[in-house]
Amino acid sequence: MRTLFLLLALAGGLLAQDWRNAATLPGVDFAGLTVAQKQVALKVLREESCVCGCNMKLAQCRVLDPSCGVSRPLAAMVVKEARTGKNADAVKTVIENSDIVKKAGQPPPILENAVKVPIDGAPAIGPPGARVTLVEFSDFECPYCSKAVLALAELLKAYPKDVRLVYVQFPLDMHPHARLAAQAALAANAQGKFWEMHDKLFANFHNLTRAHMITWAGQIGLDTERFTADLDSGKYKAQVQKDVNEGDMLGLSGTPTIFINGQHYNGPIQLAELKPIIEEQLHGKK
Repeated sequence: MRTLFLLLALAGGLLAQDWRNAATLPGVDFAGLTVAQKQVALKVLREESCVCGCNMKLAQCRVLDPSCGVSRPLAAMVVKEARTGKNADAVKTVIENSDIVKKAGQPPPILENAVKVPIDGAPAIGPPGARVTLVEFSDFECPYCSKAVLALAELLKAYPKDVRLVYVQFPLDMHPHARLAAQAALAANAQGKFWEMHDKLFANFHNLTRAHMITWAGQIGLDTERFTADLDSGKYKAQVQKDVNEGDMLGLSGTPTIFINGQHYNGPIQLAELKPIIEEQLHGKK
């Protein structure tokens, strides 16, 4: 199916932006790079291969398949390394030795090794001193994320003293209303109503218009004038982008993605599947 999509993309003229010469690429944030650093990043992106199985270069994959969950974090890694002043060969070495490349084609474990997941200032629910912290990277327009809401709510209910859930914004490029929804959630968070807006957005993930968001703001008791001003000013755009960048650096390939005490979880987000993992975190293997 994916091969068919790429052939149709070629036939349909989606190569209007030639990846060999393009100075911008879908989902790649070059902001803050010097001219020289950007040249290094683009050189690597045009020469290094994506490892998703598409047989394309990273820049080519970003143009032809912007939803690819492999080329996106690799591209973010390229930009990060170029920003430190590394030359192209040094950046390539980092990419080729990255976990993303090493794990390509291998089935992932249910829980990967723990990593540092930035969560400063992110909305959270559950006791601050919980023994298990779940960090969810999610997209308000993602149907799979909307299904995960119930399972995670059930998990919090099952472990009210031991589990804390942290929500991090990760709107996908394929969802046109997801970034505005993420900003709406953060605007609600500023008035202490993140989770109420969270529930409204997911309950209506198929109909995320600005007008509806303002209506929901009133329904959950927000100061709608302040909410609308915050939403329309783009006040939270930078925070959303920061969350996306952090997700890219963690190698996220889609949503919903959760980390359990810093360990990337690769199983289904269902209560029956998650409970044994939580028990193991609380009591160790039996």
